[in-house]
Amino acid sequence: MMNLSAKQKRGNKLKIAISSDHGGNNLRKEIIQQLEELGLSYEDFGPKSNDSVDYPDYAMPVSEGVASGKFNRGILICGTGIGMSIAANKVKGIRCALVHDVFSAKATRCHNDSNILAMGERVIGAGLAREIVATWLAQDFEGGRHERRIEKITALEN
Repeated sequence: MMNLSAKQKRGNKLKIAISSDHGGNNLRKEIIQQLEELGLSYEDFGPKSNDSVDYPDYAMPVSEGVASGKFNRGILICGTGIGMSIAANKVKGIRCALVHDVFSAKATRCHNDSNILAMGERVIGAGLAREIVATWLAQDFEGGRHERRIEKITALEN
């Protein structure tokens, strides 16, 4: 079970955007079920079938939604997570982290203030993916010494 941060408990409920390509469709459905179990608000950007699609077309609505502030965070899933993370990171303001272990899920939120999580359905199973998502959603950015590093990343976008 996910422990919500103090900020989230005060009413700042997370709004999640989620999408996949055909290679991540099954895991996306599993994570949507998890978001529902957690009572979190989300929007599913598809795809609706297992037909082959191009991952940039599905990464962009999530990335643009997070960058605009419509969503607090996003989750992208493809076969490896690599294509989705590359596409997402082309959008100004996005810090998408490709994660396949719980330690990295925690570190990327605490130290890198990642706002999109990418995973690969062909790399990890549903159980581990659920642990990663729960960990990533429960973390807040630590700020402090990490803040100046995020500012330097942001400066690279200009």
